[in-house]
Amino acid sequence: MSQRFIAAIDQGTTSSRCMLFDAAGAIVAVAQKEHRQIYPKPGWVEHDALEIWANVEEVIVGVLMKAGVTRADIAAVGITNQRETTVVWEKATGRPIANAIVWQDTRTDRLVAELGGVVGQDRFRELCGLPLATYFSGPKVRWLLDNTPGARAAAERGELLFGTIDAWLIWKLTGRHVTDVTNASRSMLMSLKTLDWDDSLLEAIGVPRGMLPVIRPSSEVYGIGRGVLEGVPVASALGDQQAALFGQACFSPGEGKCTYGTGSFLLVNTGERPVDSASGLLTTVGYQIAGEAPVYALEGAIAVAGSLVQWVRDNLGLISAAPEIEPLARTVSDNGGCYFVPAFAGLFAPHWRSDARGVIAGLTGYVTKGHIARAVLEAVAWQTREVVDAMAADSGAPLTALKVDGGMTANGLLMQFQADVLGVPVVRPAITETTCLGAAYAAGLAVGFWPDKATLKAHWRQEAEWRPSMPAQEREREYRQWKKAVERTLNWVE
Repeated sequence: MSQRFIAAIDQGTTSSRCMLFDAAGAIVAVAQKEHRQIYPKPGWVEHDALEIWANVEEVIVGVLMKAGVTRADIAAVGITNQRETTVVWEKATGRPIANAIVWQDTRTDRLVAELGGVVGQDRFRELCGLPLATYFSGPKVRWLLDNTPGARAAAERGELLFGTIDAWLIWKLTGRHVTDVTNASRSMLMSLKTLDWDDSLLEAIGVPRGMLPVIRPSSEVYGIGRGVLEGVPVASALGDQQAALFGQACFSPGEGKCTYGTGSFLLVNTGERPVDSASGLLTTVGYQIAGEAPVYALEGAIAVAGSLVQWVRDNLGLISAAPEIEPLARTVSDNGGCYFVPAFAGLFAPHWRSDARGVIAGLTGYVTKGHIARAVLEAVAWQTREVVDAMAADSGAPLTALKVDGGMTANGLLMQFQADVLGVPVVRPAITETTCLGAAYAAGLAVGFWPDKATLKAHWRQEAEWRPSMPAQEREREYRQWKKAVERTLNWVE
């Protein structure tokens, strides 16, 4: 076959996908497979890293078969991943020493409080851009070393390797122990200014440098694939939200996007210097192309978005499939006074309260399952509003429109409500799978499949737009009610 393609592996919180893209950035084929969510204790969330790898191999083979192509037709492969999920494995055998600790997991809450000491959660923020929180991977590594028999001694002897999922997959594909700047910036172990592991952070958090991967740009050939991708350059890695920023072609300062997936994540490009947040946002690396300066971003991370719909489906049984949430919510005209704050693993941006737990507030005998369904969707939009307000406070520039992507953007009721509570248009691109697209774009740039970012930006097309229709007075009244519900979640865990 004369035509060539770029492959992207999207290893997410609930499933692994492989997608093929053509030279126009259009999707050629997709293969996907879910993996188990393991909940050993309340607040603990784990994945089996070997199951994830087996699923990744399967979807790679599956997408090639669907497209009717071979490895020889793939110019490069990029990787995007659930970011802070932590794997530690044996260097000699490749066997993980325990299940991966997922980004949502809260078992490090006591360790995080201990690390904060008298300074509190901002102890390391100036160096790494992050507050001390259970979210990030550095404390998760420390927990594995402290709680897995023999692990710390093995790590000190150089026998163990740590990586987030990108590094695990790159190692399985190429044998090289590499991560990229975006994933490293989520560890609490990397200096935002040097883009290297910081010795003072490593010592304070308690992670041996020898188990850490080499940090490289997001768009660069890391190695040549083996096995199912024999001979294919592995040429990019981006944490999933940074990949979506790249896929939405947010290449200029001030451009941003919100991705609605398991969680919800708003990122805004801040240019070639990190911007400190005074409003509860994360300072992070947006992306780096080999040979170019890094591009930084501000991020508002919301832990629970699409996973709340899954919870309503699986734990409450109000719906039998996720798309049913919208028609159920449309059976009522409003939330009936009901507000759902899904602080299942504490509150992320802009609150960063690990002591919070979820509440449904405002219940009366009038409330039906339709009202609860509507409150579920509204919760996603209100959490996003909180982050948008924090962005405006930090940047001094109010939002004029919101680019959106991810699975939940198929929900028209949610998108309209999002526009209503923000008071600005919400815009969805023609390709909503921007996480995969971003990884593909970065890999394609690394091997010359696409010549430059301007070519990528020219691919972006708008598919749908929602304009606000809610009166401002109603919007602010409802927002006050939401904030009251958020207050009810606090100080739950002692």
